Amino acid sequence: MKNTKVLLVEDEPKVAASVKTWLEENGFQVEIAPDGAVGQYLVQANSYNLVLLDLNLPFVNGYEVCKTIRSLHPGLPIILVTAMGNVEQKLTGFDAGADDYLVKPFDFRELLARMRNLLKKKPVASDGTRTDEMLRVADLEIDTGFKSVSRAGKPIDLTAKEYTLLEYLVRLNGRVASRHEIVEAVWDVNFDTGTNVVEVYINFLRKKIDRNHEPKLIHTKQGLGYFLNVLPPA
Repeated sequence: MKNTKVLLVEDEPKVAASVKTWLEENGFQVEIAPDGAVGQYLVQANSYNLVLLDLNLPFVNGYEVCKTIRSLHPGLPIILVTAMGNVEQKLTGFDAGADDYLVKPFDFRELLARMRNLLKKKPVASDGTRTDEMLRVADLEIDTGFKSVSRAGKPIDLTAKEYTLLEYLVRLNGRVASRHEIVEAVWDVNFDTGTNVVEVYINFLRKKIDRNHEPKLIHTKQGLGYFLNVLPPA
């Protein structure tokens, strides 16, 4: 991970210092932002390969910082590292654009594993953009570098979590994904949340992707899950 630049947005000096020291011992270059406002400034002024972001920050909260980062750098990996760990807080964080979520206190080895996983999955250029491919199903196009979506040439505005769900379904190449698989892959939750969040977001996508277009691409396999594909005529 030599020359990998990390922005650490953390207002607790002792926590920030220990994380910075440990990451530097593992070959990372680390810059600290002591509050949300400084974090927003630094991410606009400099280039980073990954951001570690607390949520409970002075001046500007972590959710807003996350949204700012995602709007400026669509492909820049963001890991929320926070003591705020209930399911609703996690879902809000993912909706703001986070890629992963680690609850304090944490093991440094787990943080390193998550960072390496994201950096491997999301190669990021020095300007914070990704170098990924175009995904296509029928007239649906996804630019995975800029996280932009269009259908029949018309841009479709998706939230961060809607986009993540759509890309996940497209990458399955028509395979059916169960509700549990979707929750685990898209929301990074490996247990039943007790909510209908998957159904809600599938409905959101259908309204935006399928409502005014043919053929319909998002389908339900009754009792099994969901898939995205062009179905042959009945």
